[in-house]
Amino acid sequence: MLNQSLKLNNKIFDPEVEKISTRQGFGEGLVLAADQDKNVVGLCADLNSSTQMSLFAKKYPERFVQIGVAEQNLVTVASGMSAMGKIPFAASYAVFSPGRNWEQIRTTIALNDRPVKIVGSHTGVSVGADGATHQALEDIALMRVLPNVILISPCDSIEAKKATIEAAKIDKPVYIRLTRESTPVIATEDTPFEIGKAQIFFAPPMTPQVGIVATGPLIYEAILVAQKLAEKGISAKVMNISSIRPLDFTAIINLAKEAGSIVSVEDHQVVGGLGSAIAEVLVQNYPVPMELIGVHDKFGQSGTPKELKEYYGMGVSDIEKAVEKVLARKITQ
Repeated sequence: MLNQSLKLNNKIFDPEVEKISTRQGFGEGLVLAADQDKNVVGLCADLNSSTQMSLFAKKYPERFVQIGVAEQNLVTVASGMSAMGKIPFAASYAVFSPGRNWEQIRTTIALNDRPVKIVGSHTGVSVGADGATHQALEDIALMRVLPNVILISPCDSIEAKKATIEAAKIDKPVYIRLTRESTPVIATEDTPFEIGKAQIFFAPPMTPQVGIVATGPLIYEAILVAQKLAEKGISAKVMNISSIRPLDFTAIINLAKEAGSIVSVEDHQVVGGLGSAIAEVLVQNYPVPMELIGVHDKFGQSGTPKELKEYYGMGVSDIEKAVEKVLARKITQ
């Protein structure tokens, strides 16, 4: 059942559940962060509308800088502004930032521990028809390897808004991972959010047989799977990890101990992504059978978000099969 203590959206299982993109949540959150702190500034690489930084640019034109199609300049200018006391949010498509300007991010931001907020939109195959060149499937791996960088992957628009507001308050580099498509609203304004803390979104009344750990909007599919499994008498606990760095080691280890098996779910390459991060934690602390849902050593392609999630093995049926597989391994141990 849904974790009522988190005050989640009670219409999650409604076929007509409200859908809003995480980039929309970011745009709204940036305006609120700027309302609270005059040092918040916005920079964009000629993608105002696509990243929803247009909301900020409209309200605070004097605090907005249009860099143009020059992603290396985008982050180096942001680094310089942060050195002068500003709180810069630098937005582009994730394939360009951090994809194109990773070295500049590494050297001018991460190495110097500058509190620049890098916003990468249009991540995962859910970008859809834009195709392989614009589907960032490697950005978690790129950013989680950098010292000093906080990495946030919001589950929905509300969490994206809250993450943006919190990012502005942290004197550290932050990467926020956003999606293009409108996805189900899972949280509410009353749902708590804390960087570095995982949350249990779905908890069966009995001891779980498997823990499903998801990041980003695919948490919705994970919850649907847990509900379907419950109807079959299989108990699954679903954990939302929006903070990939810092990662909530304690919560992951406790879930592994409680459930005895783990399935990770992400719209990203399984190599270097959330699944890899979880496996690193468990292999050193509490190894259990594990299956990884995500993109397996392939590039994306054009299609509808639903078609692509199914094609790359990230749909509800695929998560169900992964649960069955990991439970079978658990029994044979």
